[in-house]
Amino acid sequence: MPGLDRVRLHVKNNRAGEPVFRVTPDRLTEAAARHPVVAARVDSLIDWDLDRFDGSMATAHALVTWDLPTEDLARRAPHLALIHVIGAGVEHLRPLNWLPPGVTLTNSRGIHAEKTAESALMAVQMLNNRIPAYVTDQRHRRWAPEFATPIAGKTVAVIGVGEMGHAAAKAFKDAGLRVLGVRRGGRARRYVDRMVGPGQLHAVLAEADFVHITLPSTEETRHMIDAAALDAMKPGAGLINFGRAPVLDHDALADRLRSGHLGGAVLDVHEPEPLPADSPMWDVPNLIITPHVSSDDDQSYIPKVLDLVFDNLGRLLDGRPLRNRVRPRLGY
Repeated sequence: MPGLDRVRLHVKNNRAGEPVFRVTPDRLTEAAARHPVVAARVDSLIDWDLDRFDGSMATAHALVTWDLPTEDLARRAPHLALIHVIGAGVEHLRPLNWLPPGVTLTNSRGIHAEKTAESALMAVQMLNNRIPAYVTDQRHRRWAPEFATPIAGKTVAVIGVGEMGHAAAKAFKDAGLRVLGVRRGGRARRYVDRMVGPGQLHAVLAEADFVHITLPSTEETRHMIDAAALDAMKPGAGLINFGRAPVLDHDALADRLRSGHLGGAVLDVHEPEPLPADSPMWDVPNLIITPHVSSDDDQSYIPKVLDLVFDNLGRLLDGRPLRNRVRPRLGY
């Protein structure tokens, strides 16, 4: 890919989005100051929704966004070379057959690692100490003490060992847990004691005291953790989903929490989001629901996104390969 003399960057914010995910002028200025050599060759425009989208995209080389109008994009943005998604998942943009030739789609995977690791260990500690059950007991004004053994030496299975999953695996390993992993292709990673492919999922689930899910949402992973997978889990085991909601059969999980087959669960991702007030999931026993906050923080999220963007803008200027490329065939 040949380099460019200058890059025109279009940033698309959503008015309906949460402030934590917005690229403000101050944040962009601060990021430019951290990358002065690249920033000197970048002309930026911050937009809201589609206020100036078509006019700006007629000359833009790069787009930072969560979503975008994909129809006829090649004509609307003839110079576009890079689309960066403010997030790790791109399932809301699938199928990716709209992506024009010569345009690279990148995502923000990896920037969540530090917060993910903290939240993952917190969730496992909550399950180990029966916090979901105590929350249910509190709701029913029930006093039912049960004492937990230390977490060290127990087994956690990480399902989906990408950047977030590996960050969680390191936190688990540092806490003295035995870490099993399930990963597409089964390739080993440093903090996983034993890695297997998806074909051995049920065998790994049967060994685990805790199951931590960080799978992307694809056709291949939809309901990968289904009723049969949940039944394969060790009785009394706990489950965490910090990946994507569609990979888990929520009705099957609710049934197994009600029956006592599983000891507890922590869900940070839901289907749909926001979770409706009339969803039966709110009343499932031994379940902690958090509103999709486990991997993001309101201080460093966008600065880390912009550091990645400026790095890729420098690569685009120099004609070098871009980081965090999304593989359209795989959907992540």
